[in-house]
Amino acid sequence: MLSTSCSDWWIFSQWFLNEISVKKMAGVLRMSVVRFLPGAVKPAAVPCVQQKCNISGRSMRGNQKIVKPPPYLYQTKKYGFLQAIFDHTRKRFDENTKIIVVDGPLAAGKSKFAKELAEELEMHYIPEANINALLINSYGYDLRKIDDKLPDSVKSFDEKKFCQDPKNPNAAAYQIEMYAIRFWQYVDALNHLFNTGQGVVLDRCCYSDMVFMEAMAKNGYVSKGARSVYYEVRKNTIEELLKPHLVVYLDVSVEQTKKNIQARNLPYEINSPALTDQYLKDIEAFYKQLYLKDISTHAELLVYDWNEGGETEVVAEDIERIDFDRFDKHDPKMKDWRHPLEWDWNNLRMKYSVQQHILEALFNVPRTDVPELLVNAEDSKQLLDVLETTPGMSYSKGYNPDQGDKVLWKL
Repeated sequence: MLSTSCSDWWIFSQWFLNEISVKKMAGVLRMSVVRFLPGAVKPAAVPCVQQKCNISGRSMRGNQKIVKPPPYLYQTKKYGFLQAIFDHTRKRFDENTKIIVVDGPLAAGKSKFAKELAEELEMHYIPEANINALLINSYGYDLRKIDDKLPDSVKSFDEKKFCQDPKNPNAAAYQIEMYAIRFWQYVDALNHLFNTGQGVVLDRCCYSDMVFMEAMAKNGYVSKGARSVYYEVRKNTIEELLKPHLVVYLDVSVEQTKKNIQARNLPYEINSPALTDQYLKDIEAFYKQLYLKDISTHAELLVYDWNEGGETEVVAEDIERIDFDRFDKHDPKMKDWRHPLEWDWNNLRMKYSVQQHILEALFNVPRTDVPELLVNAEDSKQLLDVLETTPGMSYSKGYNPDQGDKVLWKL
């Protein structure tokens, strides 16, 4: 028989629930709430599961099913202030609610490994960013088809053209655009994590993109001015993100990288004037001396000799041994992922879902001193004229009657 009164128990329960809500993410308890009333018979013991701070793979979980709220359908539903009042964020988090980035030099086998790792850890896989995100419009039309109608300054530029002509004036804009694509891909990863609780594995990300800009600048593919604009854009935007929990680096020597490039036999890579020994050496050097050194101050880092490949299961077992919650509040490790209040998490969730226009404005860097990044008025006007007659480009997505969109003026 409990001696406390109903009112006292209600006050205690409210205090207890409030204490639980301000604990760190990794310390949140997943439990069933049992109500005890004076005179009630004590029920059978209900198991209480504490959230683990270690990632667990499919093999470790076995048939165990973690019960948590269903994913929030963020693709079709907005998550604004009103929704945040009723749908808090951390209730979907578990030990696998993590961002993992797989990085390494060209042709290292990252894509295959990252996909297998995501499957083993039951996480969402995001493939490596591609310039097609800009060059293929919402209706599937490839904008490279209109290049013959455009002046050189506004023609498309992709990885194939870079490999064939690395000193093309459009190479600088291409790399800045690649950073932007990787940035938005990372925002998508955070958006998915916050709305579903599912972890994400990315094949390369915006944090390591500067490795390529540095290598391009050192080899004379882009100017110092273009490099400085790149870093202005990066400085404006990168701090708006949360750094990954873990980076897995697949270390491959330059000699093996060259063999791998030959083995995958992409025509534009074979005998490419861009992929010289020096360029590949610089990529390796900047990865190890710049990127990995910096990112390891926040994220956990695992490095593997991948010259002969490796086993995904072995890496997954190593990941399962990492205690991501062993750092205190003063440690820079995992600092981005320590927020004491539920509304801190809700605000981040809103930023990556319904407030992306604020992030988009941060890419505006008004520099007029870098000629290779400027387009004159005549070329710009010609581009706009051509786009008006390009399928799916006359109006915004959803308002192009030539693509089957239903619009008021055509009803």
